[in-house]
Amino acid sequence: MRDQAEKLRVLARTLKHQVECEIKGTQKKTRIMAVTSGKGGVGKTNFTINFALALISCGQRVIILDADLGLANIDVVLGINPAYNLYHVVKGEKSIHDIIFTGPQGLQIIAGGSGIQELANLRRWQVEQFIAKLEELEGMADILIIDTAAGLSRNVMSFVLAADEVIVITTPEPTAITDAYGLVKAMTAKKKNSIVHLVVNRVENAQEADITASKLSIVAEKFLKMNIGRLGFILDDPAVKKAVKHQEPFILKYPRSPASECIQRLAAQLVDQGHCYEPGGVRAFLGKIAKLFG
Repeated sequence: MRDQAEKLRVLARTLKHQVECEIKGTQKKTRIMAVTSGKGGVGKTNFTINFALALISCGQRVIILDADLGLANIDVVLGINPAYNLYHVVKGEKSIHDIIFTGPQGLQIIAGGSGIQELANLRRWQVEQFIAKLEELEGMADILIIDTAAGLSRNVMSFVLAADEVIVITTPEPTAITDAYGLVKAMTAKKKNSIVHLVVNRVENAQEADITASKLSIVAEKFLKMNIGRLGFILDDPAVKKAVKHQEPFILKYPRSPASECIQRLAAQLVDQGHCYEPGGVRAFLGKIAKLFG
């Protein structure tokens, strides 16, 4: 009941903001969000898909850009294997609209594939041409989620540094916490004012989540002078594994499961926070990407 009331409140505020933009005649800029992790195996892509669907239920239009240089994880969760990706846009063979495919609940997905690596090899005029094509995404969605690979590669850091916000996924495992800290440290070395949201996945209870988040936030504040926002946690739930086996998002397969309720709360909280500031939008994001890859 409480979660339902929270969702209705967020929907009301979202609708109010949209009406205000229409009255003022201003285009609402797309909120750019990178989802990443210090190490693999923490449930990042599964989180991304289900989180995006939770955001849609909160009244948001969402596009996911798969920047993991492959489609295996998306395929596992949704059972979809798109024919085209960013590579075809980079080569001028397809438009951005041609490569967007629609998933459940109207979720839109852009496959990255080898197109991400190709960006580093383009000439300046090709980069500008490519960016002009991607600028069409502005206004197509309220939130563009970049599902990055794990780790500290150049590709990962480029997307992380260019995004308006970064969601860092970790688990209570010591190695996951250590690698998450390493990611945050690398991020702050190049961008001091990053907006970071921490999500602790696969926890037994709220207490374990709080202990895990505290370990990371305390050292980040002490050594990096950085405040990491605690977005929340997701309980370790057998429904998640069952849904993956059926190649369905757990929030749709088991909507009343503990994990689904957790991720719905995270989405409502993030949408609510979005009314507090103006996002940079797609154009600003692409401009940063061009410099970072250039």
